[in-house]
Amino acid sequence: MSRPPRARESVLDAFERLLMDDGERAATMDATARAAGVSKGGLLYHFSSKDALEAGLLSRVEDLVTADLEAMRSAPEGPVAFFLRTSVMDDDLLDRALIATSRLAQGGHQEASETLRRVRSRWEDALRPHVRDDAALDLVLLVSDGLYYNNALTGTSLVGPVPRGPALEALIALVEHAAHP
Repeated sequence: MSRPPRARESVLDAFERLLMDDGERAATMDATARAAGVSKGGLLYHFSSKDALEAGLLSRVEDLVTADLEAMRSAPEGPVAFFLRTSVMDDDLLDRALIATSRLAQGGHQEASETLRRVRSRWEDALRPHVRDDAALDLVLLVSDGLYYNNALTGTSLVGPVPRGPALEALIALVEHAAHP
């Protein structure tokens, strides 16, 4: 009998949560199986080792970024506005996968670091035709980084100034005006 496709995704979801909440050292195969509600054999059916589980997460990130780039390219408001608006974390699949991958990279996982660099490069390539020059591209990327970072602070005792609503739209308009070709 084949396993339901959702079981594999549940294991990856559990692995992400462990990485995000408790860090790389706590995200063991046993802890992942418990968190996913599967047996160790069930986990091993989908991921034969921790390396395979990590590779599954990195593949998920690449797939989610591909979908994000497709949405960015077809966004009615344009790629720059889309990119900045989605830089305010929404606890979606891509946000969680990026944070979990960052946790692996922080622990010295070379492939996770390379994946994050590739993701950044792919976003740069998608945005470059929509900004006037490299300085404008840097402006868009750094504002995005600031939005993402400050949004991450809201879950701690430090509250970051994350603009929402009209304030976010005004910031996006300002960056678009400065970066427009």
